[in-house]
Amino acid sequence: MDELIFEISSEEKDIRIDKFLSEKITDRSRSHIQNLIDNEAVLVNNKIIKSNYKLKENDVIILNIPEPEILSVEPENLDIDIIYEDDDVVVINKKQGMVVHPAPGNYNGTLVNALLYHCKDLSGINGVIRPGIVHRIDKDTSGILVVAKNDFAHSKLTEQFKVHSIKREYYALTEGVFKNDNGIVDKPIARHPQDRIKMAIVEGGRRAVTHYEVIERFKSNTLVKCSLETGRTHQIRVHMAYLGHPLVGDPVYGFKKQKFKLEGQMLHAKTLGFIHPTKNTYMEFTSELPPYFLEILNKL
Repeated sequence: MDELIFEISSEEKDIRIDKFLSEKITDRSRSHIQNLIDNEAVLVNNKIIKSNYKLKENDVIILNIPEPEILSVEPENLDIDIIYEDDDVVVINKKQGMVVHPAPGNYNGTLVNALLYHCKDLSGINGVIRPGIVHRIDKDTSGILVVAKNDFAHSKLTEQFKVHSIKREYYALTEGVFKNDNGIVDKPIARHPQDRIKMAIVEGGRRAVTHYEVIERFKSNTLVKCSLETGRTHQIRVHMAYLGHPLVGDPVYGFKKQKFKLEGQMLHAKTLGFIHPTKNTYMEFTSELPPYFLEILNKL
């Protein structure tokens, strides 16, 4: 276990501890730092604190980074659509219905299981059940995501997500007809205060910004392109519901009565652009709308 110690100067006071540590330790995401804090691996003046603790001058932080665990998730020979691969990254066009990484009660059949079979080596920064996973998309969201094959690539990609320089465009089919051709939703998102399964717009939550543009209007639905400036959990689903236009098929934020028999929300991660971690060149990948999406559009 590695132990890191920081002493806070006058210039560093009043900064949240999770923000401070994620900026000091660039190969760890802010969410990973928050997990370490929740697991009491971070002490301030030898006391347990929370992620929102604001630093004071002369505070002494002790951070214990646990040794990476040996991967125990089993590789599985599953069908995945790899659209690009080199020594550093793998770009996947994920099908609807596939979970990105294992979780308690669901350790098989995920994208990580498939990648461990295909790649053998993935970055270990996110631990045993999420090796290589820099970002994720929901089980019932299809489309493009990038996976890191080593820790250097992981840290470089994580930094781009942190500063919001990654290009991420989604196509979403919403309920109702948008009046505006485009707009921006800038509303903070956090865990729902009553229903912990859901996310919600909560004052004091993490800033979340979604840019939207109407692609096509139908009689009672709209096809929109959503560009993410930030990447919060369920961001597009929550923001579109906030506008009164929840996603068609969304089992959590959508209408209770659905007119189509769907496996989940109509949301596709269509375009992903990033700076390659070692080549330092911009790369952009686009995937066509999958059959399940086109079938509904054709019906409309």
